[in-house]
Amino acid sequence: MEIGIAVASGADSWRIVEQAEALGFDHAWFYDTQQLCGDVFVAMAAAAMRTRRMRLGTGVLIPSNRIAPVAANAFATLNRMAPGRIDFGVGTGFTGRRTMGMGAMTLKEMEDYIRVVYAMLAGETADFELEGGTHAVRFLNPELGFINLDDPVRLHVSAFGPRSRALAARLDAAWLNIVFTERTGVRDIERMQASWREAGRDPAGLCASMIMIGRLLEPGEPYDSPQAMIEAGPAAAVFLHSVVENEALSGQRINLPPAQRELADRYHALYDGYRPADARYLSLHRGHMMFVRDDERPLITGELIREKSFTGTRDEVIERLCQLKQAGYARISVQLMPGHEAAIEGWGEVLKAVQAA
Repeated sequence: MEIGIAVASGADSWRIVEQAEALGFDHAWFYDTQQLCGDVFVAMAAAAMRTRRMRLGTGVLIPSNRIAPVAANAFATLNRMAPGRIDFGVGTGFTGRRTMGMGAMTLKEMEDYIRVVYAMLAGETADFELEGGTHAVRFLNPELGFINLDDPVRLHVSAFGPRSRALAARLDAAWLNIVFTERTGVRDIERMQASWREAGRDPAGLCASMIMIGRLLEPGEPYDSPQAMIEAGPAAAVFLHSVVENEALSGQRINLPPAQRELADRYHALYDGYRPADARYLSLHRGHMMFVRDDERPLITGELIREKSFTGTRDEVIERLCQLKQAGYARISVQLMPGHEAAIEGWGEVLKAVQAA
């Protein structure tokens, strides 16, 4: 099992990645959420210059946000800076598109994007569609040494539904999941393993990665302590963001336990007051995955943090993560909150204990 971190991309992200490498972490995921944090490729380039061993990946890139030849160029350039250490994590989009008032892109669009990127990384000519036409694209001067097309860039697909899981299996891609509880984490990997078998592949060959959020509680510390709210509260908030926005857009209520239903209904009242009314997403997603806003703070309860994050004592969290390792996750990463990266030392001890178990 490998251990890693996930970070909000920024001009100084390299600092915590450099520290993570010194502490023995194996990889780092950088978020591609252009309206919430810095540019993912700029942040990865800085980290590539400051590390020697860690793998660096987009966690995850959203294809609609940049054309395929541009993404291929970015990966090839990073691969020149950190040969063989670059991962291409990709998904149809949640936050990075919702912050622009858009839903997920289609799987067909994502698959075609992946096709173009990997054809170019292989030094081939690809048919690329743009502005109603099809154009041949390839790297024209790879021999000049600006880019690296020799070392592989590994594909990781973020897949939650049956069709996206089938695509990941068909592409022989690694699989990346965001896990909020061990129950859902085990359920998800079992579904991915089934998709792997349906594609005629051995599930033992599946590289499954997970990202989680949580707080390692001190003795007697409550789940809604100020520091737990900082380090784990964003996971609970993301749950409510997703429920409220999906219900508002679909007009259908999601079946939830009574306590969660009450919180979601109260959040709806908050959401309905956001302005402008045709762009409520601009308020809803501020701080998404990074901090709890003051207006939503009363709805982020200790119980919700306990249920929707990996928050607990060190022994409790180790036990929970060992279940996920046993289920088949080969890479476990923890997200570090901006300004509170000091938590990395405690998480390093916990993840190494899970690694050794």
